[in-house]
Amino acid sequence: MTARLVFAANWKMHLGPDAAAQFMRVYLQRHRAAREREIWFFPPAVSIAAVAGVTRDRSDIRVGAQNVHWEAKGAFTGEISVDMAREAGADAVLIGHSERRHVFGETDDETAKKTSAVLDGGLIPVLCVGETLAERERNETVAVVHRQLNAIGRLDASTLQRLVIAYEPVWAIGTGKTATVDDASRVHRAIRGWFGDRGVAPRDVRVLYGGSVKPANARSLVSDPEIDGVLVGGASLEPESWAEITGTEVD
Repeated sequence: MTARLVFAANWKMHLGPDAAAQFMRVYLQRHRAAREREIWFFPPAVSIAAVAGVTRDRSDIRVGAQNVHWEAKGAFTGEISVDMAREAGADAVLIGHSERRHVFGETDDETAKKTSAVLDGGLIPVLCVGETLAERERNETVAVVHRQLNAIGRLDASTLQRLVIAYEPVWAIGTGKTATVDDASRVHRAIRGWFGDRGVAPRDVRVLYGGSVKPANARSLVSDPEIDGVLVGGASLEPESWAEITGTEVD
């Protein structure tokens, strides 16, 4: 498994095709490729092709979809399939983001179906897990994360190691509150332990942290050996702050 850090930008419902292309033009002027890190972008579905087109020749940059349906086609108005995401230029997919779970009611079973569909389609699943504030206060963090992972527990070890996991405590997303490095590290070890119990070597799965990541705390987070990168929301919407977070600004 590569040791490259992952800096992933989740643009949520921001930046249509024109704005996304302009973002990338500004960012790439400020961004210097670095061997030790990868930059991933998860734009809205309508902007995947715009971002993929600008970054087609950049091996250090990946583009992903924020969501897919597990069916290949059908009467699912408003959804996109894995094949559609790939054709638009995506090679990764966010699955089970906290907003999908807690705003749209996505279940653990549905995240499992999406994970299987993404794997079958040859893309990289980025499975998001994390606890609410109430669950944290009841000391249920690890139990909740393990329950969310159990949905994919039937996959064999060779398949499981193709996943990327993003630990994003729900209470820290968009609130300005961030888990301490020690908090995040502890949960990341518990996630690796879950994979280890299923025959996956601890370092063979990349685990990212997401939740109010910004320029002021990104460096301290990725300096911890348990944290393989960050999944960033609001602070990834401006090319200047994103260049600062990714740490590859042109002098």
